Amino acid sequence: FPADVLRQVGELDEAVTIGATVPTGFEHTAAEEVQEKLEATARVSKNRGRIYLDITTDKLFKVHQLKSLDNLFVVVKDYDDYQFKTTKEEVQLDWQELATKLPWTNALEVWKLNNSIKKRKGRQKRTNPTKSDQCGNFSTKSTDTVPSDPEELWVDLESLEVKENQRDVSSQPEDDSEEEKHSEIQDQESGVTPLKFRVTCNRAGDKHCFTSNDAARDFGGAVQEFFQWKADMTKFDVEVLLNIHNNEVVVGLALTVESLHRRNISHFGPTTLRSTLAYGMLRLCKPQVSDVIVDPMCGTGAIPLEGVMEWQNSFFLAGDNNGTAVSRSVNNIKHILKRTHDRGSSSGLPLDVVQWDLCNLPMRSSSVDIIITDMPFGKRMGSKKKNWELYPLCLREMARVCKPGTAKAVLLTQDKKCFLKALSQMEGLWRKSHTVWVNVGGLHAGVFVLKRTAVVFGTTSEDVMEPHTATGSQKENRKDASQ
Repeated sequence: FPADVLRQVGELDEAVTIGATVPTGFEHTAAEEVQEKLEATARVSKNRGRIYLDITTDKLFKVHQLKSLDNLFVVVKDYDDYQFKTTKEEVQLDWQELATKLPWTNALEVWKLNNSIKKRKGRQKRTNPTKSDQCGNFSTKSTDTVPSDPEELWVDLESLEVKENQRDVSSQPEDDSEEEKHSEIQDQESGVTPLKFRVTCNRAGDKHCFTSNDAARDFGGAVQEFFQWKADMTKFDVEVLLNIHNNEVVVGLALTVESLHRRNISHFGPTTLRSTLAYGMLRLCKPQVSDVIVDPMCGTGAIPLEGVMEWQNSFFLAGDNNGTAVSRSVNNIKHILKRTHDRGSSSGLPLDVVQWDLCNLPMRSSSVDIIITDMPFGKRMGSKKKNWELYPLCLREMARVCKPGTAKAVLLTQDKKCFLKALSQMEGLWRKSHTVWVNVGGLHAGVFVLKRTAVVFGTTSEDVMEPHTATGSQKENRKDASQ
């Protein structure tokens, strides 16, 4: 970061609480990453999918670089046992009182610091015409093809100056665009331009006399009256978060405009896995130096791409039997290579992509250390009926290429009944270690961690039907599963 930003960080150097959303089920995995990389302790929220970390502001930019976190916010105030009133009218008055007594100042300073870091990065991006062409105008909403680098997704917000009475807010535009020149003229005429904001409420619990919309509307009105900000649901500068879980209430300010999980993928497919979920699965594997790690159903390559960015001393091999999926993976790899090259790195990636038949892998037996993949759920890809034939074939071929006694498999699927049945048929080759239950696009899915038994492939009853001699209908099922 530029020296002036680092000086600003150092001058603050205050203790703050940062909240983060994480893939449901991977809260403890995210907490481990926080401890490992920041030497800080993360608290897992009672509300699933959230953690809280106490840090000093000099570590704020490092938080943005953590791989497990989706969205970040700075905590204004949290209440472990908030006593809600029994009527809507009383609750509305309560929100109005709460807005006036919350300790906004420190949180707004962190919000301002966060924007100054993002603004400097934004300017660096604009000096590179290639990058500018990739991400377009920094102040516009992202399109379907979302830039994978979260730095490119950050909006160049104007700096906020918090006055002593916490009400007066001023903007200091610094760029020379026509829009900002016009804004500067307006500022000179009116003296001050109020920030635009919105309140987003996430509520869970059945003992509240209000809805999420009620809380967002009433608390938002109180915030607007207190700060004299302008409400705007789409083109907002500040997003105030109101998280309610039973009697637990957390008020925060959002620090991310777009989720940090959109970092390595530029070419998306119909079922592209979130990078944060892919990273959580990889941490379950505990990759070691020189491990050969295979994703036999890689899709757009989310898992291997996340792997090579973090574990560069392992080798990743990805493949799919769908040519379009392989092309997307190759394009995503090219995007990462170009990005690292633009930053001055000339090294490649320990990753290769192959088009193959997932039940007839072109690999030697007992040559793989880790298998990790997102299996077809039978929803948008394939069908549950076809999974009954596909899953046993997959597990058998995975067992063939994996090293007996030491290899691991981490497999994600929502078709739990079918998977467990297939696993029971392969019990001589695989043992289930544990399961992490996750939410994938609203679907309740499982990440199954398996351990390869010491049995040599070809010596058990499970090996009777070789995957290399699969029938024509089984090959057709495999083809349908990835399309």
